[in-house]
Amino acid sequence: MIGIYTKEFSSVWVGIACDDQRVFGVYFACCEGSVCLGLLECLPLGVSFQVFRNLTPFAEQVIALVKDVYDGKDVSRGFCLAMEHLPAYTRRVLEVTSAIPVGYLASYGAIAKAAGGGARAVGNVMARNPFAPVVPCHRGVGSNLHLGGYSGGLDAKLAFLGREKRGFTNPCDISVAGGTLQAFPVEFLLEKLGKS
Repeated sequence: MIGIYTKEFSSVWVGIACDDQRVFGVYFACCEGSVCLGLLECLPLGVSFQVFRNLTPFAEQVIALVKDVYDGKDVSRGFCLAMEHLPAYTRRVLEVTSAIPVGYLASYGAIAKAAGGGARAVGNVMARNPFAPVVPCHRGVGSNLHLGGYSGGLDAKLAFLGREKRGFTNPCDISVAGGTLQAFPVEFLLEKLGKS
């Protein structure tokens, strides 16, 4: 059975859907009800689930990591994401997106070049990312350094990126999924928007 767990951190609710070892969905919002509804959309069809008030040690660990990602910290994931029910292309895009390090961005076109497909297909996967912000779809942007979209709203996306700036000055190439992903510093976008 999949458990749904939520916790509030200074006016932001974080929630996860997980069993004892794997995470099926991650969601954050301004109210607990929105988090629960968002998590239900992440679950595979036909699975049993229950909402729990008390967090298991695993749920506590995952929610703490989600909060650290939300706060812009550089963390490494110590748990598995349940992706077997997702289409192969979605899994590939999420794998490539997961490789974008804190402090960097990649265009939807660059992600598509590494994962296959087109920029619009990548944007569609990002819009339905069941693991945001652990799979950092907020680090995907449109061509010419425009923010693109974000299910939490563009203000939330910009706030994420502001918390993740690290002072990097040079683009980098990342080997992932048998290809190369070109990434560039968050500062490039923030400077373009006058938010540096």
